[in-house]
Amino acid sequence: MQSRPYSYLFSISYFGARYKGWAPQPNQPTVQRRLERVLRHVLGHEDFSLIGGSRTDSGVSCLGGYAQLFMRESIDMDSLLPQLNEHLPQDIKLNKVQEVPASFNLIQSVQQKIYRYYFSSFLSFHPFASAFMVNVPTKLNWEAMKKACELFIGVHNFKGFCRPSENKTDYHREVISAGIVSSNEFQGQFFPEDIFYFEITGTGFLHHQVRMMMSALWQIGKGEMEIAEILQRFESPEKFEKLPPAPANGLLLWETVLKNVKV
Repeated sequence: MQSRPYSYLFSISYFGARYKGWAPQPNQPTVQRRLERVLRHVLGHEDFSLIGGSRTDSGVSCLGGYAQLFMRESIDMDSLLPQLNEHLPQDIKLNKVQEVPASFNLIQSVQQKIYRYYFSSFLSFHPFASAFMVNVPTKLNWEAMKKACELFIGVHNFKGFCRPSENKTDYHREVISAGIVSSNEFQGQFFPEDIFYFEITGTGFLHHQVRMMMSALWQIGKGEMEIAEILQRFESPEKFEKLPPAPANGLLLWETVLKNVKV
């Protein structure tokens, strides 16, 4: 029986530059650790538990994420939401909250995740823009990059596009869609005229997977990698050198799609 039978689902956004990812780490600032600290202060106790829908890496931001809070007693969380946000730093915001059954499992309810990786290809790049995107100051073959994106779609062995773990045996993941799109989210004197993002939708992702896929696309765009190498890495990941992950600051968890709950 669940010892904390009352559960609340929060939608959350955060700018990840100051944090070492979502999950708690010893002596490191993380999003979950900061959120738990504010919850202890506002609730006046620490008799709760918290889980996140995605364990984003250090420096990665999130627009559409979720966190689930378990408590022993019922509380009007709607009325506490403004107080929680008041005590949170401005780079973390709880957008909405709703009560859900204690049987609801956030991690198991994640149906799809949509990531965007923002980048530009501009010779004169202002450093202020680097908070939100990565600049690749060279001419890119856009057609080759777009064709390469199509090869990612489907169920593949992505061991050659992630950081392997000794505890993991299955590296197969499903990519539902992948493509490169022109962006209009960032405008102003500090931003390049032409900004793009690599958008990928999947049922789940491996450690550094999206960032290594972005790295491969850049290499293809610069003529340093053949498109066929993507398929070859699916078949024989051990035959190739490990890809360097693209920098974390360009990556954004754009949306998390849940099943079994209306949000």
